[in-house]
Amino acid sequence: MQHVTLDPTTFRASLARFASGVTIVTARDRDGHDFGMTVSAFSSLSLTPPMILVCIDNGASVAPVLEHCETFAVNILAEGQEALSRRFAEREIDRFEGVDLTRGETGVALLGGTLASLECAVTARHPAGDHTILVAEVRAAELREGNPLLYYRGAYRRLEP
Repeated sequence: MQHVTLDPTTFRASLARFASGVTIVTARDRDGHDFGMTVSAFSSLSLTPPMILVCIDNGASVAPVLEHCETFAVNILAEGQEALSRRFAEREIDRFEGVDLTRGETGVALLGGTLASLECAVTARHPAGDHTILVAEVRAAELREGNPLLYYRGAYRRLEP
């Protein structure tokens, strides 16, 4: 297979033209400490069984936790949660301090005010370039009404009425 050399700036700009929803993936380490990060590389995978996938940058501060955890949650953000998304994208802060959350059946943090929270059990991990693809079966879901927070061309967006 021949590899095409593509300028990283052009590639990034091309991907920025794909609007995506914004999620926060949360997990617990073996000692019960919470970890979380903002993730836009999220997708449904299968209806039967219900499965999703998320792509995690290997250099992310949460990557070592997600490398070993058995469960995690995907919290799908609502349009008013831009500040929460930015908070979980920061590196050097306690991301959970003062954040409204409940515990799911597996103990993972489910964030308040989101459109949905999916509790997931990891079924596979696949290395791919500088990321790892986590494939997971969704074990539980909580749904709420509202509009999604979107990300497009390097900025947060909202659906037009």
